[in-house]
Formats: sequence, C-alpha cells, structure tokens
Amino acid sequence: MDGTGHLSRRALLGAAALTLAVGLAGAGTAAAAETIRVLNWQGYGTDEAWAVEAFTAKTGIEVVHEYFSSEQEMLTKLRTNPGAYDVVLINSSFTSQAAQEKLIQPIDTGDMKNVGDLSPGMGDNKNLVIDGQVYGVAWVWGLTSFAVNSERFPSPPDSIEALWDPANAGRVGWRDDAVEAVQLAAIALGQDMNNPSDLGAIREKLRALKPQIRTFWGSENEWNQFLSAGEFDLATYWSGSASRAKTAFNLPVEFIIPKEGAIGWLDGLSIQTGAKNVKEAKAFIDWMIDPEFYVKWDTEVGAPASANAAANAQLPGDAFNRTVLGNPEKVAKVQFMGPIAEPLRKQMLELWQETKTYMQQ
Repeated sequence: MDGTGHLSRRALLGAAALTLAVGLAGAGTAAAAETIRVLNWQGYGTDEAWAVEAFTAKTGIEVVHEYFSSEQEMLTKLRTNPGAYDVVLINSSFTSQAAQEKLIQPIDTGDMKNVGDLSPGMGDNKNLVIDGQVYGVAWVWGLTSFAVNSERFPSPPDSIEALWDPANAGRVGWRDDAVEAVQLAAIALGQDMNNPSDLGAIREKLRALKPQIRTFWGSENEWNQFLSAGEFDLATYWSGSASRAKTAFNLPVEFIIPKEGAIGWLDGLSIQTGAKNVKEAKAFIDWMIDPEFYVKWDTEVGAPASANAAANAQLPGDAFNRTVLGNPEKVAKVQFMGPIAEPLRKQMLELWQETKTYMQQ
C-alpha cells in the first residue's frame, strides 16, 4: 500500500477481527510480557481471529491491535507514542524514513525459523535491510494495476491503455489517491514512477481520463460494491484484493498485469524502538511469515503474495498468487515503490487535486 498514503488496498479486507483496537491511552500503558501490541491496517492478516488464537495457543502470548488509515498516520502514531507498540506494519517505501527517525529498531533474525525461506530480493530488499541491519522482515507483496469484470470482458485487455480507451468511456473506476494516480500515468507513459521525468505529460494523461471515469473509490469494500452494482466494468485495483474478490465473494473479477508494467509494493513487519516485548514480537512476526498461517489466509480468505518462497510453494497449483504473481514473465516490468522525496510527493498531491477539479468542471 501500498504505501501511497491511502485508505489502502489493505484498509478493509473484509475479515472480522476478534482482537481489540486499543486507544492511545491503552497503547501507552504498561503491558504484561505475554501481551504484544500490533499496529496495522484493520483486517490485514495480523488480526485474523483464527490466526491470533492459533498464535496464542502455541505461545501463550496475547495480541491486541491498534489501527491506522494511512502511512502518515502510522508514522505519527510511532512518533507520539514511543515504545507503545511491539510490531508495526510498514510499507517498504516508508521503512527507511522510519529507521532514520529512529522510530523502529534493527531486528536480529538469527533465531527466527522462517526468515531463511524469504525469497531473494524480498528478504534482503534494500528498503528493509539498511546498512546490513534488518529494519523490516519482508511479509507480503503485491501489485497495483487494474481489474475487469470478466463477464463484460470475455477477452481481457493486456494494456493499461484500456483505462483510456474511448470504448470504455464512462465505465472506469479510479482510486482517489494522488501518488497512485501519478504513478499509473507514469507507467502508461513509460516514465520512472518513483521519479517521473515529465509531470506536465502526466498531468495531460490524467486529464484525458475525464470522459472515462464513472466513479472514484476509496476502500476495498466500496470497490466490491461498485462492481457488484455495475457502477464500473474496469477499475484500478490491488492484486490481493482482486484475489479476495474472487475467493471470498465470488465476484467476476480478473486482475490485469499490463504489458507496460504495474506498481509493485512490499510490506514488512518492524519492531518499534523502545518496544517492551521484543522476543514476543519476533515470535509473532515469525508466525506471520510461517506457511502454516499464510496458506490458510490465502486459500480461505484471499491475501497478497507471500515474501516466503516456502509458503508460496505450498499454495494450490491454480492459486492466483502462483499462477499470476508467480509468473516471472508477467511481473518482469513491475516497478517497485521506493521512497519519494517530500517535495515530489507534494507536487503529486497538487497535480492530482488540480486534475480532480478539472474533471468536476
């Protein structure tokens, strides 16, 4: 979340969480050694009721949650509540910033049994492993691109230009997120999405969406409702959510990896500086990358792709995260999200606000 400062691809995954969302006051109180506090998107894997129950049964460690709705809110919570959390979910494009601000601490992964199975390029991702120290354990990854209603597209498109195709005017859904919008336009134009070379061309490309857009969307639940109601036939979306739409909700959804490429994202699990329960936090992170947890999450609920190669290998042969994201040819042109300088982020936000105003005229 993906991340782009959003009510994200992970914000509402639809699974009920049995664990408690605690307030700031609760997060700041002293916790027993057998209780850890996790900061994450609501409904994003770590708070699956069955998974928390299984972890507690195995270890005796209780888990409570607090949630955020954007990466900026996550950083603010870490800044204003030192030592309040044990485990925090951070998109890899924000990990180096959190490490530089000393909001998170290095993790000694030597005694974590599942870390050795992390896929090359994931476990040692340069945004997670900084100066030889692990600041985030690679957890799950996925793509941001677009998905189509397979009943309306018997022959799914293979190009991102389908979003701009006049034949699809008034049929497109678009997520209201500045960075994501700019990055998708950059990919369509063949630019570096993390450092676009021509924001003027991107502005014109986004303005060209005006006749295409049927509606904007903000959450996974909203996307599913819009598709079900026929509000759009193709829309920007996240790979894990598309998988879940088919697996959990039986919607006619097909996720498209365009020939021009897509936005790649990688999420890691970190430990806050000053965390009270480091040993217990490491045990929980190790459980989150354990194939026993991941395979059930993916097959019964729907999940992003695991950064753990052993976990992916245990998925059914027809699983989305093996057949689609496991295809090296399909993901060869994926651009993974990297840190974005604040001046550029501000330009992206201003550009998108101007574009939305233009579309509403």
